[in-house]
Amino acid sequence: MLLAGMGLTAQQQVPSDGPWEDEKFFNAGYTLGFNLMTFSIDPSAEFTATDSIYPSRGTVNPGINIHLVLNFRLNQFFDVRLLPGISFGQRNVNFSTTSPVDTVFSPQKVESSFIEVPLQLRYGWRMQNIKPYIIGGINYRYDFYAQEKYRLERPVYLRLNRPDLYYEAGAGVGFYMNGIRLSVELKMSNGLADVIAHDPHPEYPEYCNSIEKLKSRMWVLSLHFE
Repeated sequence: MLLAGMGLTAQQQVPSDGPWEDEKFFNAGYTLGFNLMTFSIDPSAEFTATDSIYPSRGTVNPGINIHLVLNFRLNQFFDVRLLPGISFGQRNVNFSTTSPVDTVFSPQKVESSFIEVPLQLRYGWRMQNIKPYIIGGINYRYDFYAQEKYRLERPVYLRLNRPDLYYEAGAGVGFYMNGIRLSVELKMSNGLADVIAHDPHPEYPEYCNSIEKLKSRMWVLSLHFE
């Protein structure tokens, strides 16, 4: 009776978010996130020298991310994470001129809808029911909204390539609660490829020609539920 009573008391004292949650090889969940997309722009030195047209980053608009979370535990500190999902957003490019003649250039609003597959390595250390961590990895994104050719009825004179590969780094903190782990995470994501399609618009070639390279950049604030 005494042993049974001690066993019952021990069971009641063990929290539901006990340490065995970190010992599972596989966990799954989902992610809701918010992003800010922009570009890293290298102007064409040859074109800007002759035509005095300068591209620059425009205003930043928020977008959304929705992902699955597939977490594979390697040991006490390291996890491999696969987060397939989709993200939506918009990037803006402004154009200016130093010409004394007044010239109006339309800001370019480039919308993107990505299918993406981030692969991350996470290093974390648990402290009671809180687990701070850092992450690093790569992310393959495919922009299925990018146009294969210009749509002449729209005032968009830049066209993007669809695939891109990003490197990512960030940090977050996880909270162990009753039956669920909530993690808040902030990461940066930088594209490796020049994503502009060097195929000038037939009527407005100066928009494309004024850009030497266009690389994607993104900041993502995520809420992971596992």
